Amino acid sequence: NPPSWKPVVAPMVGTFYSASSPGADPFVTVGDTVSEGQTLCILEAMKLMNEIAADEAGVIRQVAVANGAAVEYGTVLFYYEPVA
Repeated sequence: NPPSWKPVVAPMVGTFYSASSPGADPFVTVGDTVSEGQTLCILEAMKLMNEIAADEAGVIRQVAVANGAAVEYGTVLFYYEPVA
């Protein structure tokens, strides 16, 4: 990945969901411009739905995990390119 790309990593162990419910559109897809605080995905941990938000504005360059995948603490979920 280019050095300008930054990772969004899982802050906890859980199940990755790209959308708010089955059949719904994903929160973000590759090429989307996101703003600081925008929801990127949900991590379910012990039946709690934790929204993972963008730390800063940027463009999503890669979705690194599949919907429904189990992730570990520190797993890269997305790569994004900050917008100046």
